Amino acid sequence: MLNRNILLSALCACALISVAKAPEADIVDTAVASKQFPTLVKLVTDAGLVDTLKGAGPFTVFAPTEKAFAKLPKATLKKLSQDKELLKSVLLYHVVPGKVMAADVVTMNGKKATTANGKDITIKVDAHGTVRINKSKVVKTDIVASNGVIHVIDTVLMPPHH
Repeated sequence: MLNRNILLSALCACALISVAKAPEADIVDTAVASKQFPTLVKLVTDAGLVDTLKGAGPFTVFAPTEKAFAKLPKATLKKLSQDKELLKSVLLYHVVPGKVMAADVVTMNGKKATTANGKDITIKVDAHGTVRINKSKVVKTDIVASNGVIHVIDTVLMPPHH
């Protein structure tokens, strides 16, 4: 009887653990499923970065909204669509290696983080707790994926020129 109770306890513990397990969708699948980022998803695909962002990570992705892409001059979007290396560089400027949750970001006022394209972004936090990445405002935080986290921003980040 004791063994049966131990077995039942173990099964219950396993059931509880499986409920609290990490999300199964990676950053790409999470972005696709959210339906908030069709332009970003298309550009990631065009740049050949799907496999990279499905990798082990972890990654922190600053994902521009559709309105953010709409703010870009048409000539800039056209240039990005015609230059795969430039597109890849711009997209990787939205990715920081590691998993940085909102609670961590708010403690980083004035600090820089090196992106996956090798250039730095600057993090600013105002008195109201609003976070800016360069000039872009973070509008939604902590969309957790199996290989990192997505924070939604209102402006496309453009890396500094070489």
